[in-house]
Amino acid sequence: MKQYDIITFGSATKDIFFRSNKFKTIAGKKFTTGKGICLTLGSKIEADEMVSSSGGGGTNTAATFAKQGFSVAFCGVVGRDLVGDAIVEELEGLKINTQLIIRTDKKLTDCSVILLTGARERTILIYHGASGEIVKNNIPWNKLKADWFYIAPLSGKYSLLTDDLINFAQGNGIKIAFNPGKGQILLLKDKFKNVFKKIDILFLNQEEAAVLTGIPYEKEKEIFAKIIEFCPGIVVMTKGERGVIVSDGNYLYEANALGLKPVDVTGAGDSFASGFTSGFMQKKGNVEYAIQLGMANSASCLRKIGAKNGLLEKGDKWKKVKVEKTKHA
Repeated sequence: MKQYDIITFGSATKDIFFRSNKFKTIAGKKFTTGKGICLTLGSKIEADEMVSSSGGGGTNTAATFAKQGFSVAFCGVVGRDLVGDAIVEELEGLKINTQLIIRTDKKLTDCSVILLTGARERTILIYHGASGEIVKNNIPWNKLKADWFYIAPLSGKYSLLTDDLINFAQGNGIKIAFNPGKGQILLLKDKFKNVFKKIDILFLNQEEAAVLTGIPYEKEKEIFAKIIEFCPGIVVMTKGERGVIVSDGNYLYEANALGLKPVDVTGAGDSFASGFTSGFMQKKGNVEYAIQLGMANSASCLRKIGAKNGLLEKGDKWKKVKVEKTKHA
């Protein structure tokens, strides 16, 4: 007997955002992206704005599902510290069940400090702590009773449990939405054909899909064609500002982004994927509606700083993108 509509798996972090016009960007070949952020050494720098909230793929997506009216639980790890306490309290305030959360003394709760110079210009300092401190025996398998699993990017020891979670779901009639991180993609690269055939909804961005297939990033159609060969379920490839392409095995669906000017891009991927999955669940497999809700949820999220602050509530009005549907060649 199911206990939840959906259980999310992934990280839980404390996100602290600082925005200041005193953060300067400089160009230089030493920086991977060609630009770096410059701060005066030994000085105090005034921030114009500070926002603190929980983050992490596991809790961000759980927040969307809860706001869309689903019964949802989050399964992940936080430290036995004040930050961990605050995250649990925030999730409970969002009506997310926290009984599957594991507490650890080994490391502190994950934390990110995000320095914002613009919506798309940011530097993130990340501490991967408690979220990676999990082994197979820590997971309360007998309590994982749901219609759906949503598996967000997993790091550390948690990423090693990807196969276990997928196989458990398949063995118990639980549908799977899967958004692997780069670490999981590298782990799965030699066996992704076997893994992907068990997935109901697969989310990849174009860069991740290129790494997985070994096909150059710019060859978008070839990358997507290769992925859908091995995933019989719904395959979603996001393209950032250029929108999304989706396959259901029979049809291709393409849509552009809503084109709104973002305030902060943190959580864009999580809000789209969880919005898409919510729409898919609400409308019993309607891909067009799923794309529209995913796009709208992401656009709403980008209007505010933080990965949860702008998420759509069930019943909110939102703008629908146009979706082009074509038969597979």
